[in-house]
Amino acid sequence: MKDLTILLKPASAGCNLRCGYCFYADESRNRAQPSRGHMRPETLRAILRNVFCDLSSGDRLCLTFQGGEPTLVGLGFYQSLVEDCRALAPAGVSVRYALQTNGLLLDDAWCAFLREQGFLVGLSLDGPIAIHDAQRRDALGNGSYARVMQAKRRLDRHGTDYNVLMVLTRELARHPHGLMAFLEKNHLAYVQLIPCLGPLDGGAQACALTPERYASFYNAFFDLWFEAYSRGKYISVKLFDDYIRHLAFGECNACGLLGVCTSQLVVESDGSVYPCDFYALDEYLAGNLAERPLSALLASPVFQAFPKRPLPANPLCAACPFLRLCGGGCPRMRKEVFAAAKGGLCGHRLFLEHALERMAAIARRLPR
Repeated sequence: MKDLTILLKPASAGCNLRCGYCFYADESRNRAQPSRGHMRPETLRAILRNVFCDLSSGDRLCLTFQGGEPTLVGLGFYQSLVEDCRALAPAGVSVRYALQTNGLLLDDAWCAFLREQGFLVGLSLDGPIAIHDAQRRDALGNGSYARVMQAKRRLDRHGTDYNVLMVLTRELARHPHGLMAFLEKNHLAYVQLIPCLGPLDGGAQACALTPERYASFYNAFFDLWFEAYSRGKYISVKLFDDYIRHLAFGECNACGLLGVCTSQLVVESDGSVYPCDFYALDEYLAGNLAERPLSALLASPVFQAFPKRPLPANPLCAACPFLRLCGGGCPRMRKEVFAAAKGGLCGHRLFLEHALERMAAIARRLPR
């Protein structure tokens, strides 16, 4: 039985915000063709045919849409998507949907559709207004916090399933207590924190993390999370959940958590396919899913070589007691999380030293 997740970028790198830390804007600037425009209906149908031809009864497919800003292609795109999937999917293949959005275009029609079709929505929200609006501004320089919170209230009103995706910037990392208070005040029970990355060229990024800041944030934030958990108030924090499930069941569905790259399926708006969202660059172009079957792309040299590519060694890993657990971490996040620029400090090791014993205790109590 296959269980596939395909990440599609129907609006390519196009966006109605100009976030100061956007890693995909940075990637697109490093390609010969930065943006591929909006996905055409015929391209979408060709992609679906080339995916479904390799699936059969019992297989599961999750189509997740990201950007850029994927709502820019319009609600009609997704209405047609659902109809096309119903028409093209082989009998017995289950299809699920997810959408990562900044929320600016989510009106009542959008929210109702997403609920009716069972989309899991990821809403980008960087915490309190001052921190959110410092980076998440529109083309006129206006902050987006008020509009995102309006979208949140619409999602709540329609009963649409959603979680919150936060970019953990250097500034947000200074406020673990403020973030926990924000989550509780706004009844946000599902959150994923993504470390803010520096640019691909290795240059400085004012809001990018440092290993020291990563560790100080997560140590304090975990203490707050664990205290709430101990009194019966559970907030799903993806990093904590992922480690607890791995410790309890040996499961790992988070790319890079254990330091091992697995080839993803990242599909640009013209059908171009890459093995990782952090490496959607010309040198990693594997082919086009509108032109070739899924199985052919998975067997391509790029997809076969990507997980095996040589990576620079991190000298901090050699004597680390957690190496077998974290494997040195995601290669794209190493500078900000796993290795201080001048050596001597791994932020993730400091977090595991602080929290692993308590996460393991929770894991032992989970029903098998």
